Amino acid sequence: MHNSWKEFLNSEFSKPYFKDLSTFLHQEYETKTIFPKKSQVFRAFTTDLSKVTVVILGQDPYHTPGAAHGLAFSVPDSQPIPPSLINIYKEIDNDIGSHANHTGNLTNWQKQGVLLLNNTLTVEAHHPGSHRNHGWEIFTEAVIKYLNDNRPHLVFLLWGRDARSKAELIDKSKHLVLESPHPSPLSAHYGFFGNHHFSKANDFLKMHNLPEINW
Repeated sequence: MHNSWKEFLNSEFSKPYFKDLSTFLHQEYETKTIFPKKSQVFRAFTTDLSKVTVVILGQDPYHTPGAAHGLAFSVPDSQPIPPSLINIYKEIDNDIGSHANHTGNLTNWQKQGVLLLNNTLTVEAHHPGSHRNHGWEIFTEAVIKYLNDNRPHLVFLLWGRDARSKAELIDKSKHLVLESPHPSPLSAHYGFFGNHHFSKANDFLKMHNLPEINW
């Protein structure tokens, strides 16, 4: 984790809800197959807080072996590009002409200041949504509030019901909030395609003299 998050994370880790979550996770990792591996659960927080300009909020990690590595929507270079990310790349191509990545690894977005955060940071293998309602949502809400209060001119990309439920936590007079259906093949055609979120994000960043993202 990057040192810039230390104060916030230490505060959350000491709270009763997180202690309960930690107990649950310890038992889960001991008795089941859980993704991502322990060392990557907080990988999103290796992003330097002072450089965060865009926040993408996902649902929960990929639940198939080898896919989840701690960044929302991202997979290691060796993995096939997941359907939701294929649709994200399609929208980037339609919106701004082309996408920069050749694999499903979004580490280069992270290096540019994109915080790739899931609503729940862990999941049981082959059981999507299995770690909901155990405390992760409280943690994610705290992250969004902290970003809202401590960073200027952020772009929040909220895709899908779980992510959009966080919109009310964000000061829209200070930040840009872009909402749409999730890029999953089940919902992308109901408004994710054609949302132009990537050009809108860059337009907002440019307006505030911040570096545009090379999507």
